[in-house]
Amino acid sequence: MNNVISLNALREIRRTQKADPSYQAYKAKIQKMNKLELLDEMMNFQEERSKIGHLTPSMMILGQILFQALETQAETQELQTLTRSYRRHLKYELEEYLKFQNPLPKKIQAIQDSP
Repeated sequence: MNNVISLNALREIRRTQKADPSYQAYKAKIQKMNKLELLDEMMNFQEERSKIGHLTPSMMILGQILFQALETQAETQELQTLTRSYRRHLKYELEEYLKFQNPLPKKIQAIQDSP
């Protein structure tokens, strides 16, 4: 079964999206930024990702907010395509994280995968 997800990972994502005041504050902050500020925020996002060495679930969520705003404000087709692509990549990474964070024990997985 391909659509198995980790409940712990899903809870972490939901906490970040709904309960975490920093998520709501970041969303409000991004919505107020002009194009230049958004591009600067994109550079900060990329630097943080490089420093950590991987994407955290929180970064994936916040990045989707950032790149959605950049896509909306993009003046060129190239920037719009780039930001849309990266936003989709972050969405994919988050989905993969949810699937593989705490995989089911092999016995349960084998039962679910059997016809």
